[in-house]
Amino acid sequence: MSTKEDKKIEEEVYDNTLGTEFVEAPKYSCALAGAYATVLGIYGVVPLLHAGLGCGLGQLFGQLYAGGQNAGGPVGGTSTPTTGLVEEHVIFGGEDKLRSLIESSAELMEGDAFAVISGCIPSLIGDDVEAVIRDFEGKVPLININAPGFSGSSYEGYELFFEAVIDQILEPLPREKGLVNVFGIVPYQHIFWKGEVDAVKKLLESIGLKANVIFTEFNGFEKLKEIPKAEYNLVLSSWNGHRIAKKLEEKFETPFLTFPSVPVGPKQTNNFLRTVGEKLDVPNEVVEEFVDNEERKAYRFIEYAGDAIILVRPHSYFAVVADTNAVINITQFLANEVGYLPDIIQITDNPPIEYRDAIIKEITNELETPVKPEIFFENDSHLAREKLRDRPFQFLFSSSLESPTAMSELGALHVTVGFPSYNRVILGDSYTGYAGGLRLMEDFISTFAGPL
Repeated sequence: MSTKEDKKIEEEVYDNTLGTEFVEAPKYSCALAGAYATVLGIYGVVPLLHAGLGCGLGQLFGQLYAGGQNAGGPVGGTSTPTTGLVEEHVIFGGEDKLRSLIESSAELMEGDAFAVISGCIPSLIGDDVEAVIRDFEGKVPLININAPGFSGSSYEGYELFFEAVIDQILEPLPREKGLVNVFGIVPYQHIFWKGEVDAVKKLLESIGLKANVIFTEFNGFEKLKEIPKAEYNLVLSSWNGHRIAKKLEEKFETPFLTFPSVPVGPKQTNNFLRTVGEKLDVPNEVVEEFVDNEERKAYRFIEYAGDAIILVRPHSYFAVVADTNAVINITQFLANEVGYLPDIIQITDNPPIEYRDAIIKEITNELETPVKPEIFFENDSHLAREKLRDRPFQFLFSSSLESPTAMSELGALHVTVGFPSYNRVILGDSYTGYAGGLRLMEDFISTFAGPL
């Protein structure tokens, strides 16, 4: 049994290392999880996990269910083929087991392609996965993704998947005028991913463009192979997906446009459509006619919420604790379109250092309010919670982890907008576009609306 002195030392070690040497409840999973989730977002591609026995099942709870209580579909979760490596394979290698898995999966599973995702064990013991895959050349369409969990987060796994596709699958194709690829939306990790890609696709189609969103398309593998046809690549993230766009530019000379996030509400959506329309030579009158109609409709509908906001919660302070994409678009919408005041922002997806100054400027420079929030990059859930104490905000937009104690500890009404989302099932919902801003208003006003 520990003495009081031993306990004090343990607490000091905990306090001094938290957030540096270890992280409590980070709001993402590992690189293997990100690659796995990305594959599951592409219909027709079957994931084959070459990893430890518990990796696949662990991600069923840690990535898929956390991404809006979503299952993995016909080839996800408990249906995902895996080598299930254990101690024996650490000593003798897992190449034979991988070979058998590919053979049996190709025979039993329906798929246009199979993605071999290698985790920590094969990376540490040095399995020659490439040699195994070469044995099936011309027989089974395979993609080799080396994504050991220790190489990074779920966001890294997303990048690793597309880099593997670019190197192994894609070939030059004739350009198709008006076609754009969309990157920067990570399946399951961005909890509204299905609704976001669908909304972005429809917005672009409304001004005469064709969007290859890849995810949720029934011919997903064919959409992957069509990536080189695009006239432009669009990256809807301040940092994630940039490597993919740069690699495509190097290999296929495809230019790219970056946006800080998916657009939420009229102002962000107007800017998105006008910028894309100008770059892709869409006639200005086409863009403006659509923008004018949708903007007018959105603002007319916002008026219906006027009494609830003005009479009950006017000019409220708010906090956002979420990934970069959600932080930027939600903060800008609430401040610039609802008239709310940003108090504290905590960014949880651990973006690379070189992008952080630009992210801060994107948040602060675009705010139409004299109140500027405190901004932190914090991927440790405990430390993030501590930073929320003794603050004036009345609304907290974050993950489901903060939901149970938001009111009792912080005095704030809570809306789940980020990963993990265990208390909210998300199928086709999103806050994207003109209608998406209305949906966000419905969600936070519903936390306090009632009889006056």
